Amino acid sequence: MRLRRGPFDELVKRQLSLFVDDERELLLEADEAESAWIRSDRESAEEAYGDFQLVVDAIADRLVEVRDTYARTLADDKADEYRRAFAAGVKRRLGRYPSVVSDVEST
Repeated sequence: MRLRRGPFDELVKRQLSLFVDDERELLLEADEAESAWIRSDRESAEEAYGDFQLVVDAIADRLVEVRDTYARTLADDKADEYRRAFAAGVKRRLGRYPSVVSDVEST
């Protein structure tokens, strides 16, 4: 069975590839913060999680900026379709960060 591709799928794929390349340091920082949180003891876990979440929030903010910048160039009906395609692409590519996916879907 072959899935039907949407008109924005290839664009979103390229945008997210560029994002991953451009924001490599931020994504590495998220990995490091997540590892620090996982390795933390009970007393420092809350602070370590907060540090991790700050980096994840920065990732989400930058993705929303990419999405909204492009969406502003489209007619309203196409912008909504693009936003849905972008959210699906983020879920596929960066789904390991559920709050990023949630932020991109909800804003």
